[in-house]
Amino acid sequence: TEDRRREYTVKVKNMAEEAKVAIRNIRRDVNDSIKKDKTIPEDTQKDMLDDVQKSTDEFIKKIDEIAAKKNKEIMKV
Repeated sequence: TEDRRREYTVKVKNMAEEAKVAIRNIRRDVNDSIKKDKTIPEDTQKDMLDDVQKSTDEFIKKIDEIAAKKNKEIMKV
C-alpha cells in the first residue's frame, strides 16, 4: 500500500542520514590526525584537509543520489 511505501521512504532517509553522519565522523578523525602530526608542513596539511573535504562532499553527494533514486523506485506503483 501507499502507506507502507511511505514508511520505507522514511527508513531510506534515515539510513542515508546515518551513512552521512558516519562519513562526517571519519572526516573528523582524519582531520584530527592530520592536524596532530607536526611532521607535515602547514601547506601540505592544508592541501590534505582540502582533499579530505572534497572526498567527503563527493561521498555525501553519492549517498543523496542513491537515496533519491531508491525513494523514487519505492514510490513507483
